[in-house]
Amino acid sequence: MLRIVFMGTPEFAVPTLAEIAGAGHEILAVYTRAPSAAGRGLGERKSAVHVWAEAHGIPVLTPRTLRDPEEQERLRAFSADVAVVVAYGLILPKPVLEAPRFGCLNLHGSALPRWRGAAPIQRAIMAGDRETAVMVMQMDEGLDTGPIRLAERIAIGPDMTAGELHDVMAERGASLMVRALGALERGTLTSTPQPTEGVTYAPKIDKSETRIDFRRPADAVHNHIRGLSPSPGAWFEAGPHGRRERIKVLRATLAEGHGEPGTVLDDCLTIACRTGAVRLLELQRAGKRPTSAAEFLRGFPLPRGSVV
Repeated sequence: MLRIVFMGTPEFAVPTLAEIAGAGHEILAVYTRAPSAAGRGLGERKSAVHVWAEAHGIPVLTPRTLRDPEEQERLRAFSADVAVVVAYGLILPKPVLEAPRFGCLNLHGSALPRWRGAAPIQRAIMAGDRETAVMVMQMDEGLDTGPIRLAERIAIGPDMTAGELHDVMAERGASLMVRALGALERGTLTSTPQPTEGVTYAPKIDKSETRIDFRRPADAVHNHIRGLSPSPGAWFEAGPHGRRERIKVLRATLAEGHGEPGTVLDDCLTIACRTGAVRLLELQRAGKRPTSAAEFLRGFPLPRGSVV
């Protein structure tokens, strides 16, 4: 069994941590982002990885940076065989990358070199990609530039949301990492340099990108909605002038119809785009729970001919 330091923060990383523990590897310590303020006087909120590790008796460390030589020496003192990194959120400087015997293996949610960076799941769907991958990558000092050690392709369904793809990737990625660790232990884990062509980047989603622009073609609007669902959520404004509300759209599908972009075409929330139309299936008003389109319309009428 391998001696492992695990580095991860969000819910996406928890299945991998659990699978590694279940496979019998020795988890020496878990590194995760420091607790964040929860707001409204509720104190600090620990990350999903932090909560899981504490519940299973694994030591947890939350350094603010790994550039400090003392923190680097503390990591080195674990004498780990390998570090497993899944959406950790801190930059790993060269001394950290080189501290474990076999370096650091990262689980990345894209078909590298496509979608290097912070938001590969959302960007793949927003771009209309029909396939992506989870990959175990050997980390180097670049941004997701290291060689690929193991990969598994994943189809993206036509109406699949970023949340749904996230969950599929989390589970398949966990299994993939355990398989990679098994091959590493046996000395059979291969290494393939990334292609130099086809490089794209997946920057973090900015709030300015989240508003729905119905002046775009219907397929682009549809991909935008599902790529941002459930978080941060694509949105439009509707309601009487002076009382317009921001409405999130969590699920939609392509539909028949045409008209002035942003016009409601029927009683089922079909909205015209530059070309074609989208039907809104699940929506959420501010401060309220998600609802179906039918339920939404009972409390927030948008009659045919309305413009959003």
